[in-house]
Amino acid sequence: MKYGWMPLMFLMLTVPSDAASPILRPGQSPLVTLRLVFRTGAAHDPPGKHGLAAMTAAMIAKGGTRNMSYQQIVEALFPMAVNVESNVDKEMTTFGAETHIDNLDAFYALFRAMLLEPGWREEDLRRLKDDTVNFLQVSLRGNNDEELGKEALYSEIYTGHPYGHHSMGRVSGIRSITLDDLKKFHAGQYTQANLTIALAGGYPEAFAKRIESDFAALPKGRSAEAKLPAPKALRGREMLMIEKQTRSVAMSLGFPIDVRRGHPDYAALLLAQSWLGQHRTSGVRLFDRIREARGLNYGDYAYIEYFPRGMFKFEPDPNLSRRQQIFQVWIRPVEPATAHFTLRLAMHEIERFHREGLSREDFERTRQFLGKYVNLLTKTKRAELGYAIDSDFYGIADYNSYLRSELARLTRERVNQAIRKHLAMDNMKIVVVGQDCEKLRAAIVSEAPCPMRYNSPKPEDILEEDKIVEKHPLRIKSGNTRIVKVETVFE
Repeated sequence: MKYGWMPLMFLMLTVPSDAASPILRPGQSPLVTLRLVFRTGAAHDPPGKHGLAAMTAAMIAKGGTRNMSYQQIVEALFPMAVNVESNVDKEMTTFGAETHIDNLDAFYALFRAMLLEPGWREEDLRRLKDDTVNFLQVSLRGNNDEELGKEALYSEIYTGHPYGHHSMGRVSGIRSITLDDLKKFHAGQYTQANLTIALAGGYPEAFAKRIESDFAALPKGRSAEAKLPAPKALRGREMLMIEKQTRSVAMSLGFPIDVRRGHPDYAALLLAQSWLGQHRTSGVRLFDRIREARGLNYGDYAYIEYFPRGMFKFEPDPNLSRRQQIFQVWIRPVEPATAHFTLRLAMHEIERFHREGLSREDFERTRQFLGKYVNLLTKTKRAELGYAIDSDFYGIADYNSYLRSELARLTRERVNQAIRKHLAMDNMKIVVVGQDCEKLRAAIVSEAPCPMRYNSPKPEDILEEDKIVEKHPLRIKSGNTRIVKVETVFE
């Protein structure tokens, strides 16, 4: 779910168990913005109840309070032009809204009640269960092959792990959730120890004291940091194929990395990823070789941090912080006849990237780009606030200062060392979404050549390279492949 507010000033505070006073940043803006982040999420879903964190947040943001139905809340918020949004990821649950100062008291009375006095009505639970199941089965599984493949890749890599299911849950888990489950999760996870408060705008001093007092009513609690084992070790290249009646073939591939913000190699790996496949950007390697030079699809990108909904966005959302990340390449859909070649071409480029690294010119150009690009990530105060919360999660300085400082110290040699150290190309998961998967699997595991034929002339250097690509070994053994029906995914 997306946020729609834009604060002009902000406060960021992690509330410890002794409920320390907030640090306030009042401003002259007539807008007041609230953001509450609880350090809990899908990684805390109990076995058999996958979706409990998401359903709890949904009941708060889109359910009633103790004294008002959800419809009454919607009608009350409508003339204020306010909407309370929520987002649940593996280790963060975020609520936020923005209101004009003239509506502050009326809005906050509703917001406070939604967070502290949920209504826990059966009719709301049934409605939200239906909405969530519909999202998984129709919006994601039925209508979005690209996000389906990307999310299935995470589920594959983290099988048997707290990250091993979609943040919205599994259909079976969602259907099993009861009101008692929600109340127990809320009481145990929505505590002061897990809470980060963000407050912005031209609010009066009395309001700042009021919100501090109100949310001190939450249980003090203790940090609910989930225990995260290492992901299961990958043995060679493993491929999951999702059989679906669709006109194109979407592919994603990746593997776990032990690098996150604050790690000594974070900036080096970020720069390497940016050169290889900066999101929605031309002039980077994968995009240029797969789309621009050959016209095989719409785009090809690489990531070292979770980036959902990428087909709708140019920059990532904040407040999706995770203690474990993966290296991922997103190959946007291609025609079935070119799927085998495209996968080979992607692996050809990624393996060369791993083997040769970046030239000095590539390194300097990409470092300059990132030094400027970071300003786009925090171009609004809403985004700046989100990144400040994330920096607190990772224990680093504000993201702009942190990244610029790391980039200034970076060398080409360190980047290439990080590529070789962290990007182990021999062990990875590959997810393919398409139809006639058995035919494509047979072609892939056979290592038979797959000559590329174009509808328009191509330069001689591309045609010569294609002769190498069409025979590039994928090294995927038949025993390391599975084909599943799309109806089984996220069930």
